[in-house]
Amino acid sequence: MKISELAPGTGKVDIEAEVVGVEAPREINKNGRTLKVANATLRDDSGTITLVLWNENIDKISEGCTVAISNGYVNTWQDKPQLTLGKFGTITVKE
Repeated sequence: MKISELAPGTGKVDIEAEVVGVEAPREINKNGRTLKVANATLRDDSGTITLVLWNENIDKISEGCTVAISNGYVNTWQDKPQLTLGKFGTITVKE
């Protein structure tokens, strides 16, 4: 699957892409819990998309690495599509 094929509502996303940027993590309070969230920008030869990472997944990636996303899904935030792992998705850093 390519980034250009991703649209809001797309599920079961399996994609491999380069991390071209990572924002500093920020803390939010959700249902009485403090969580860390950060946005990363992924790029392949068809385009770019924002990847939303939570908690321990933030520390797995860095700019310049290649990641494989398995079972992700695309939603919308502020009218822009974004890729997220949700409860069942995984991220793997490729060598």
